[in-house]
Amino acid sequence: MSSLAEESENGAEFDASALEDALVPKLATSNQHQVNGDHWEPQESLGPLESSLEEVYADGDEVEPNGSSSQKYNEDGYTDIRSQDGDPALLLSSRLERAQTPEQTLSIPDDTPSIQGSVLSSSGSSIIASQTSTSRQSPTTSLRPFDRRFQSRHSSSLLKTSHTPSPIFLTADSRQSSLSSRDFKGIDELESPPAPWEVVRWAKLRKVTGHVFSEVGKRSFGRPTCIAISASIALGTSKGIILIFDYHQNLRSIIGPGSKAVESGSITSLAISADHTTIAGGHANGSIFTWDITKAARPFLHIQPLEISQLINRKSDGHAHGAAVVHLGFLGTRHTAFVSADDRGMAFSHVASRGLGVVARTVKTTRILGRYFSDLAATDKPRKPSTVLAFSSLPLGNVERQTDSMGIVAMLTPYLLVIVSTMPVAQTQYKAVRPKDIAAHGTMSASLAWFPAVKLKTADPRTSRSVSEAKLVYCWSNLLTLMEIEEDDAANAGANDKGQLPSLQFRPRSSWKAEETIVAVQWLSRSVIGVLTITQRLIILEDYGPKVTESFDLVQKQIYHRDIFSGRLQSLVEPLDDEDISMHGVVADAFYMSFKVYKGRVFLLGFNDLSIGTLSNWADRLLALMEVGDFIGAIRLATIYFNGETDRLTIGLPEESSLRQSMVQERLLDMISASLKFAFGQNRNAAGYQLGKTQLVELAEACLTACVSMDDMNFLFDEAYVHYEGGSSEGLFLETLEPFILDDKIVILPPSIVKSLVAHYTSQHLENRLENMLCHLDTSTMDLDQMTTLCKRHSLYDALIYIWNQAIGDFVTPLVDLLSLISPGSNSIDNAVSSVSASKMFPYITYVLTGRIYPTGEGLREPRAARAKAQLYWFIFSGKPVDWPKEGGKACLTQSDPKAEPSFPYLRMILSFDTSSFLSALNEAFEDAFLNCSSDRLIDGGVRWTPSEEENLGLLINRQHIVSILVDVLNEFDYTSEDIVYLHMFIARNLPKFPQFVLLSGRTLNRVLIGLCNYPGQEIADDCQLSVEYLLSVYHPSDLESLVPLFKQAGFFRVLRSIYRSNKQYARLLVTYFDDNEAREAIFDCISDCLRPRADLSTRQIREVIAVVENHAQELVKIDVAQTAKCIDMYAPSSHGVFVSALDGDPRAQYKYLRIILDQTPRGQKGSQHSITGPAHAFKEQYVRLLCNYDSPHVIEYINDLESGELHLEKVLPAMESTGIIDAAVMLMTREGQVRDAMDRLTRHLGTLEAALLGLLDAAGNSPDAANAEEAATDIVEALQKYSRVGVWLCQRQTKMLEPSKTLRRKQRMISPETKNNLSSEELLWLELIDTTVRITRSVSTVNRSFFEESFDDKSLVSSSAPTDTIDTMGIIITLRSTVQEIFTGLLNATTSSRSSSGALVSIDDQDFSFLRVLRAFLSRASSSSSSSLSDLRAVLAGVFSNYSYEESVLALANSLLDKDLFIHVAEATELRQRGWRPRSQACGGCGRKIWGSGAGTSVWEAWAQKTNKDEYERRQARGALNPVEEASRVAERGKGRAVDEESDLPNAPGMVDPNLALENEQRTQGSESRAEDDMGPLIVFACRHTYHRKCLEKLQHRDVAGTGVMHDLNEAGLECMICK
Repeated sequence: MSSLAEESENGAEFDASALEDALVPKLATSNQHQVNGDHWEPQESLGPLESSLEEVYADGDEVEPNGSSSQKYNEDGYTDIRSQDGDPALLLSSRLERAQTPEQTLSIPDDTPSIQGSVLSSSGSSIIASQTSTSRQSPTTSLRPFDRRFQSRHSSSLLKTSHTPSPIFLTADSRQSSLSSRDFKGIDELESPPAPWEVVRWAKLRKVTGHVFSEVGKRSFGRPTCIAISASIALGTSKGIILIFDYHQNLRSIIGPGSKAVESGSITSLAISADHTTIAGGHANGSIFTWDITKAARPFLHIQPLEISQLINRKSDGHAHGAAVVHLGFLGTRHTAFVSADDRGMAFSHVASRGLGVVARTVKTTRILGRYFSDLAATDKPRKPSTVLAFSSLPLGNVERQTDSMGIVAMLTPYLLVIVSTMPVAQTQYKAVRPKDIAAHGTMSASLAWFPAVKLKTADPRTSRSVSEAKLVYCWSNLLTLMEIEEDDAANAGANDKGQLPSLQFRPRSSWKAEETIVAVQWLSRSVIGVLTITQRLIILEDYGPKVTESFDLVQKQIYHRDIFSGRLQSLVEPLDDEDISMHGVVADAFYMSFKVYKGRVFLLGFNDLSIGTLSNWADRLLALMEVGDFIGAIRLATIYFNGETDRLTIGLPEESSLRQSMVQERLLDMISASLKFAFGQNRNAAGYQLGKTQLVELAEACLTACVSMDDMNFLFDEAYVHYEGGSSEGLFLETLEPFILDDKIVILPPSIVKSLVAHYTSQHLENRLENMLCHLDTSTMDLDQMTTLCKRHSLYDALIYIWNQAIGDFVTPLVDLLSLISPGSNSIDNAVSSVSASKMFPYITYVLTGRIYPTGEGLREPRAARAKAQLYWFIFSGKPVDWPKEGGKACLTQSDPKAEPSFPYLRMILSFDTSSFLSALNEAFEDAFLNCSSDRLIDGGVRWTPSEEENLGLLINRQHIVSILVDVLNEFDYTSEDIVYLHMFIARNLPKFPQFVLLSGRTLNRVLIGLCNYPGQEIADDCQLSVEYLLSVYHPSDLESLVPLFKQAGFFRVLRSIYRSNKQYARLLVTYFDDNEAREAIFDCISDCLRPRADLSTRQIREVIAVVENHAQELVKIDVAQTAKCIDMYAPSSHGVFVSALDGDPRAQYKYLRIILDQTPRGQKGSQHSITGPAHAFKEQYVRLLCNYDSPHVIEYINDLESGELHLEKVLPAMESTGIIDAAVMLMTREGQVRDAMDRLTRHLGTLEAALLGLLDAAGNSPDAANAEEAATDIVEALQKYSRVGVWLCQRQTKMLEPSKTLRRKQRMISPETKNNLSSEELLWLELIDTTVRITRSVSTVNRSFFEESFDDKSLVSSSAPTDTIDTMGIIITLRSTVQEIFTGLLNATTSSRSSSGALVSIDDQDFSFLRVLRAFLSRASSSSSSSLSDLRAVLAGVFSNYSYEESVLALANSLLDKDLFIHVAEATELRQRGWRPRSQACGGCGRKIWGSGAGTSVWEAWAQKTNKDEYERRQARGALNPVEEASRVAERGKGRAVDEESDLPNAPGMVDPNLALENEQRTQGSESRAEDDMGPLIVFACRHTYHRKCLEKLQHRDVAGTGVMHDLNEAGLECMICK
């Protein structure tokens, strides 16, 4: 036994040997796989198998009901591998999450108020200064909301304690020991420590490995190739030999040497019969031998493969020679019936007849899957290659089923799942194709495994069946599917009587997709599957779900595998076709012959050894934890097992709760006892070491959780607590117990524990936490005198009330105790604390009067709830002092002088203490149905108890009684206005709720309304207003108008709005919205409601509403300018002037207002602007001025939408010019007819920009900020382009408008030559624009050239001062030249046209020479300048016209490329159209006669000639009528007897033979034979180049259709080549 040395809190070593000695013997008895009392020893990993394996499998055989001996499955797998109670095992989930160990477990903090508005009642509580008072009055000094709800801090909504949940144990993937809280010094803790157990415990079969894998064994027997497991271990070798070992690992038999088996190649498959007496071996050459294990001298049966000659002349079925038999399986209990499959996709069933020996026996072989290769070769249709990837026969279970006699076999090919019954005849029972959701191009693999029907010891909790159905798990690639085979017993009973096969239903149940390709599957038990992936990873899977529970690598086992199928399926792998999803990337090696499961044990055949493994059960895992000293983790894990909170199937625990809990409970109690003895026994005596506080807390928590789960409180307190008490650690145990009490997991404590609990918490000054716990405990086990005394001593009034109510059923005494705290004769030391504690009476009253337990908030059961309510109502509304308790009590006085006792003393005392809280409590109590019933109804049939005298009086209390008493008691003489206003709210709220139960006079209600209007403080103003609304909903005073001033004074605007709306006083209604600051947002809705067309207001009322709106214009726009503009524009557009004027002091708000009413109407719609008559122009002009300041880019867009004359230039032009919006000014001036002024304004602005650009270029060399200079230059150039385009627009618009006057000017020029060269007004505009832009371009070019000339002359100038270093001057010049080019292009487009309006070309004389005149005028103006200017002009114009030339060249080149490309495509299309099909031969494919070429006859030639003549005739008709010469020729030819047939009317082409004449001559010479030949019809050429006469083809197709018995219309069905068909 290993030990764990760790450091505790005090640094001493921990010795686990004592714990091991105490606990291991207990757990060892449960760590057995219950087969005759034998078990695997986990310390030695399955130990020496010489003794254990023999004992495990000693009783491996069972006798079937029919008397034959066979191997049987039970519900956990095979027989003899079951738990003690015979239930299925479950695996501990590897997905459980583990919570961290709590550092501290607390209840609600000590400073949590016990009620709303109060503080703790315990003496250690802190006092909230704002809520306490030194007087006997209410602890609150401020007014509070009326309709608040009282809640105790112990109620269910607050009992969700914030303590951290107890840590739970995790599995192998994430586990943290209970000792992890110890301080490890110098050791880094692993993030995910491994589990102390192995999921599968492995052992190597050393003797078997020594026999088989040694060099001697390999030379003698060959290498192992496959295994089979039953009562013996069988291994097949590469030399055709079978080795049989028993479970002592002794070699019992060597099968094969000296027989034909060794000549048949290696063993490729093995199978053992159900009675364990016969073994079958499949060989590489296709041979099958069966052997009696006890008589290995000669084979029992030998099934030889068929040679090629036998396959051709086949008389019987069998494997082909050379086809390796890769699968074998016996059928039922017979050792003479088995099935086999080879690697070529063939499967057979073999049944041997009875005889006297091998000579006399005959074997009938029947093919059940696949086709012989000789049969495939005879067909022309290619078939995909196939093989049997997986194969298994259905084994027998421990219950007799119909399928036992059917010989069911399941097979998987690359394409299909096929299930076949082989007896009495082969028949397919089920077939399914491979699922489509398998990933394309993945690894090809397949595997399957059966689990038979078994009888269950307990019914399946999911299906309620006592017999489980047979199940099949099968896999393709990474997709696993579970299928159940159901038998219809009723239908099968009739089928058996008639000799028919039973009816089976195959129902796929679920599927699961693995991350890797699955290569083998086996059933570990009835519900647990072992899945082996291609990376040799073993996955443990539960079939319900399915759900993965464990996963681990087996790479170190080096599992034997070999390539069996890739050669056969190579065409499915290569080449990889992306469009064919059936293709695979690779074919997986076979693992199925190396991975076997028998009786829950896993056997692995490796390349170098043979291993056996078994899953760790629940006892193994607990023992493993104890071995490493993690006793707390073991207790937690056992608790999880007990509760069934983890996966159970694989760890040996049944699913039925009672059986599972009975198995685990005994072991769990043993572990707890051993752990406690260790912790407080040997551990305390250990040298220098003791468990630390954290470990003791964790142990206590684990024990508490376990005992709560087992519901074993006796063990918890009689043993666990006693150990802690004996170790002086009872405080740790009690504090650990606290969260279990607060969560109501433990509600009953023995009196001794309660006493210890109280003593400990009071000694630690934790009275508040103690009170929390006491309020959750069952009071039946408490010492009432002790507890009440204790609670009073420590001011634990919540607990005191709980005990009085629950233990004694007394609901008056707690209230008396609380009232005593505020009575005049009270001896309370601290008035503030007493007042706070006394405040608990209000939640207490609320809880009781609404039928709840105080302070938990749980419901009181009847009749106790009714009795409690009756008692409290009687006491509170008692008219005089009462004696309490009733027996032997004294009078409860509220005054020091008994004679001074008022009426209703207790009610007055409560009201004097805190009126608002009491009335709030009553307000909640009024909702209870208790007050609905009369005393007669409650006593006669409504209540199930005999009420006492006091309770009878309490039953008489109703709502009317309570209200009447309150109205009389709460008067202005004895109480302040602050108290009385709460009474008024109470009445106003409850009268509308219960009008049938409360009746008050109008005078009283008027007094209530007046009192609510005179509220004492702003804190309750809203409550008072709400109360007035409640009251007015049922009470309608006659003098309501007289109350309106009171409502105004009180600020009850909601009430006023309701009154004004009902009285249709809309103007006053609107005023209240302006007066109410909280309702400002609703003003617009009110205006809309009042002024909408369907509001049904009179004209006077509308004028009044509009007047109110105009009077509050400034207030309205301050709320929301946009909403105001929309509302006024929709309902009162005539008031726009008022609102615009109101916004004179806020230009931006005025801009927003005008934008909404003027500039947000869709184009083409005028909206409500039609109603703005006079001021509309002023609004628009003001809006334009504001636009210039706030949204200058939008000015031109807005002006463009306006009509001419809507703006006055003198009003808007100054704003435009001051803000630099010249384009808008030019547009506006142009629209107003001031075209000349507009151009002058534009050219002046262009000049300004020119000066700015030149100045920037001059200073660029010395500018320190190059980036800003470049940006400024870019902005100026963009502005020049923009305004030049504006000039082009102006000139083009003017030219278009003056178009009609061009004709007149042209005539004048023709009459008066002297005016021919004079320019028109629009031409002068073009001249001005061109001259300005060319001047700017020339100036910039001159500056650039002069700078570089100076730089060239002055060598001292450095290049860094060049403007080009900071500003891209050449780019600017190019941009300006392009601008000049745009202007010339615009001039050409505006003044030059080459077509008339009809589209016809016009002569040059009709053309307009405006462009030339403008150009000549421009050149004339330029010629008057100096030569330097002309040279500059020449450079500018050269650049402009060179651009024109460049564009023309590019256009010509593009046209030529396009024409060439188009010609090439047209030529290709024509060539393809002219290309024909060349026939493959010159003979008809049907009749065989020659159809073209020499010897084909004249029919083809004549048809060609006639077709040619027809085409020529159609071409001539297309060119027009035939000319006279051709027509005369036709007449002459007709006169000579050579005319064209009138019917066809097709003339002959010159030089061509007349086809009719040729036909006539041929008919005269050849007779009837040529006529028959002519009837063959046209020729038909197919794409395959076979050629037919049409009639020959129709005859062939008609014959083919007639042979099938189906007639088709050839025209509809279409023609097809009969040779290629």
